Amino acid sequence: MSDVVIGIDTSNYRTSVSAVTIDGRIILNDRKLLPVSHGDRGLRQSDAVFSHIRQLQSVGNPLREIASSHRIAAVAASVSPADGAESYMPVFQAGKTIAMLLSSGLNVPFFPTTHQRGHLAAAAAGTIIQDLDDYLAMHLSGGTTDLLCVQGDHIRRIGYGMDLHAGQLVDRAGVSMGLDFPSGPQLEKLAAEGEEHSLLGCSMEADDLNCHLSGAEAQIRRWILEGNMSRENIAREIYSLLSRTFARMAYAGFRTTGFRNLLVTGGIASSPLFRKMFSDRISKLRCPVNPVFGKPEFSGDNAVGVALIGIHKLLQSR
Repeated sequence: MSDVVIGIDTSNYRTSVSAVTIDGRIILNDRKLLPVSHGDRGLRQSDAVFSHIRQLQSVGNPLREIASSHRIAAVAASVSPADGAESYMPVFQAGKTIAMLLSSGLNVPFFPTTHQRGHLAAAAAGTIIQDLDDYLAMHLSGGTTDLLCVQGDHIRRIGYGMDLHAGQLVDRAGVSMGLDFPSGPQLEKLAAEGEEHSLLGCSMEADDLNCHLSGAEAQIRRWILEGNMSRENIAREIYSLLSRTFARMAYAGFRTTGFRNLLVTGGIASSPLFRKMFSDRISKLRCPVNPVFGKPEFSGDNAVGVALIGIHKLLQSR
């Protein structure tokens, strides 16, 4: 009977539960979007917590089956968005509470981590990054636009979005165009059919380490209200802006740290179109950075990275 670690992540977008064996084999990767009514741009924290609790009930049977053929050796959960005492969000308390109850009932260790560290661990799995101690990382999602310097277990934020986050821009524009929340996959389909003219200018600060996206949102809203521009072209301009902005941030990260390998994760990074446009822009800038992407299902919110961190901590404790 092999050992497994259970990972739980309860973000603003998904309820995620995973089970990973000590040798890294994924036997459960359950990811459920939180239900959001059409026209809404997300859930209030209290509603999201309730949805997480309701959706976590459905993983009881899969976990029971896993427990019948494996030994649950530890439970891990993301308990906050990122490192730092000031990093707090109520939604993560749902996963933390369930994880602590599970670990107590099974009499196994509980290992807390952060949502951001889970993203990095999941995206790095199976790539060259997992064998590196030092690298750059970008976490691009609905709640985060971070450029990170990773050195061993230490993560330092060196650049960030100063107002609107990347995923917020995508979702707000998408909902304004009549798409469902979250809007990424639908907006990407539109963008694939659109034409790019780089009509949205990049707004950067701190030698390109930081960015602003709120001005772009205002312009996008005007385009939608005026009705003179197709949804496909608007969507394409959004992806163009994101690829140009984050390529400049990546170059700035290289100038600041000298690190060439860049792990790109978060919901935005799960988009094949963004991956291509971002990589093309890096090449066009003659930027010496090497963009590394994990599997798409490990770029968006998931609990596999949380479980992998739990495995690492468990092995360290033995």
